[in-house]
Amino acid sequence: MAAQKRSIKELTMLNNDPIDGVEIDHDDKDMLTWKITITGLEETPYEGGTFILHVTFPNDYPFKAPVLSFKTKIYHPNISNDDKGSMCLGLLRPDSWKPSTRMTTVLAFVKQILTTPEPDEAIEVNIAKEFKDNNKEFTKKAKEWTKKYAKR
Repeated sequence: MAAQKRSIKELTMLNNDPIDGVEIDHDDKDMLTWKITITGLEETPYEGGTFILHVTFPNDYPFKAPVLSFKTKIYHPNISNDDKGSMCLGLLRPDSWKPSTRMTTVLAFVKQILTTPEPDEAIEVNIAKEFKDNNKEFTKKAKEWTKKYAKR
């Protein structure tokens, strides 16, 4: 019950002060699952893409972090290429999560990581290596994936 109450509070805050390029959809019957749509930012390899994420709040939220997963395939060192679309975000790790962390902060961080990947905290090590060693090739592949998987 506390998790649902908190997720409603977070949603209200986000609706009152929306994040540019981020849309939130939810089912009134299940406030512990959100569908997030993020528009790829200009001057990034993800420009023009529309990326869908699911946010699942555990029953003991906010004492445990929500789980974020990309449903749109994306070529990124911090997001897994598998069907799970898991994210490597420091602030969502159990040892880093704080109950006071707001979803505004989490979603802003997701947008930030799409602008500036963090290869030292990679979930996709080969992509991180490419990002560091051959950024031109990384950018090319990320743009190709955006065109292939994230165009509406």
